[in-house]
Amino acid sequence: MNRKYRKTVIAGNWKMNKTPSETKAFMTEFKAIMPKGRWCDVALCVPAVCIPAAVKAMRETRIGIGAQNCNANAAGAYTGEIAANMLVDAGCKYVIIGHSERRAAGETDADVNAKVHAALENGLIPIVCVGESLAQRETGITTEWVTLQIKSALDGIGEDQIRRIIIAYEPIWAIGTGKTATPEQAEEVCENIRTVVRKLFGAKIARAISVLYGGSMNEKNAYDLLAQPDIDGGLIGGASLVPEKFVKIIEAANQPTI
Repeated sequence: MNRKYRKTVIAGNWKMNKTPSETKAFMTEFKAIMPKGRWCDVALCVPAVCIPAAVKAMRETRIGIGAQNCNANAAGAYTGEIAANMLVDAGCKYVIIGHSERRAAGETDADVNAKVHAALENGLIPIVCVGESLAQRETGITTEWVTLQIKSALDGIGEDQIRRIIIAYEPIWAIGTGKTATPEQAEEVCENIRTVVRKLFGAKIARAISVLYGGSMNEKNAYDLLAQPDIDGGLIGGASLVPEKFVKIIEAANQPTI
C-alpha cells in the first residue's frame, strides 16, 4: 500500500450468501467491533435483495454498500437484470464488474466495458475484476491476459473517469480454493496492472489508482499481502461473511505503510 498517493480499500463480496434478515444481524455485529481508524475505505457488496437492509443498517457509518453486478442498459426488456441507476437509487456506492464467476457464465470483455461505462455514468464506483486461470498462469501468459482484460475494460474511458475506478486482481485459480498467490506473485501482477494504466493514462493517474488483490485473502494472510507496495486493499470473499474475520483484515489494512 502507498497511502501517500492512493486510497486503501477493503471490499467484501458476499456472492450469493445471506438473507436480508441475516444481513441486518451481520451489520449489527459488525458495527459493534468495527475499527475506529479511518485509514482505509470499507465496502460490502451484497446480494441485490440485501441492499436495502445493508444501506439502512449502515446509514450513519462510513461503510459503503455495493452490488455484485449491473446491466449496461438504462431500462428495457431485460428480465432479472438491474440497471445502474436502480442501484444508485437503492443507496449503492460501489458495483463489482467482470468477476470471474460472471465471466464464466458468459460475460465478455465487451460486456464488462459497457457495464463500466454505465456504472460511471450513474455515479457508481466500479470495482473491475481481472485475472488468469491456472492454465494461463502455467503457460506463462498471465501478463498478456490481464493486460488485455484491462485494456478492454477501460476502452473509451476518459481521464476524468479513470480516477473513480478500482481494479481488483483475482487469479481464478485462487478464488474460493483456499490457494493464495504469494505476496510476491500478487505484487508482480498488481505492479503490472499499474504499468498498463500508466501506459494508457500517464504516471500521475497510475500512481493514484487503487489496485486490490482478491484471491482468497483472509485474516491470516492479509497483513503480508497488504504490505506489498502495489496492493492497495482486498476484494474479500468468504472472510467477509464473518464480522470478526473481516475486521481483522481491515486492521491489517491499517498497518504502517510507506
